[in-house]
Amino acid sequence: MSVWSASTVGNNYHFGHPPSRYHSNNWCPNPTKHKCAMANETAIQSDDALHTPAYLSWRKLQLSRAKLKASSKTSALLSGFAMVAMVEVQLNTPTKVPAGMLVAFTVCTTLLVAVHMLALMISTCILPNIEAIGNLHSISLVHESPHERLHWYIEIAWAFSTLLGLILFLVEIAILCWVKFYDLSPPAAWSACVLLIPVMIVFLAFAIHFYMSLATHKYEVVNCGIKELEFLKEQIELGDQDSRMNNLTLIDQARVV
Repeated sequence: MSVWSASTVGNNYHFGHPPSRYHSNNWCPNPTKHKCAMANETAIQSDDALHTPAYLSWRKLQLSRAKLKASSKTSALLSGFAMVAMVEVQLNTPTKVPAGMLVAFTVCTTLLVAVHMLALMISTCILPNIEAIGNLHSISLVHESPHERLHWYIEIAWAFSTLLGLILFLVEIAILCWVKFYDLSPPAAWSACVLLIPVMIVFLAFAIHFYMSLATHKYEVVNCGIKELEFLKEQIELGDQDSRMNNLTLIDQARVV
């Protein structure tokens, strides 16, 4: 399940309403702080505008922009730390560090930099196209943003930067402590690994709890939207029945006349 907080349940919410209330996608998300970007933009203050497909897509655009910004900053920072750690580490010659640990340090550092560079590349390529539309503050132009088509790339960048990238960074700290301090004091190297275990457990527990809570929240939002659609369907059916009864009554009166 994708972890989008902006649900698309309300895409068909406009059934049964007059078309004039929904065919105007000219909506300004923040009319009190700026003028609308387009000359003919008008702000819609009614609650019905919050259930239109254009507004839901606008919410997804804002969420995608926030994810890409966080991914780019985190990836640039952590990959820089990893590169500095690899360059600045100094090993004694000869060294008592096991060869397997040196191999693990090399592999972990390479994976850490590669994962964050991939997330940074995705964020750098997609974010300007989303920013160009988001900065216009015009919901009528939301369909020109590629955030819907590139949804999975955004999720990959977010997962690589936050989940996989942070796990690799924690592992990198433990291996670096082992490589750096094993020649000086083996207990110091072991203490880093021992301390990393509870930290990793807490990190994974929080990540699992966070994504489960987010999935539960999305399920509740979707379920509430489905109930609203069912209620609207019942109202439309009742309205159709009333209109049919009125038509039959008019036909019977016309026949009597």
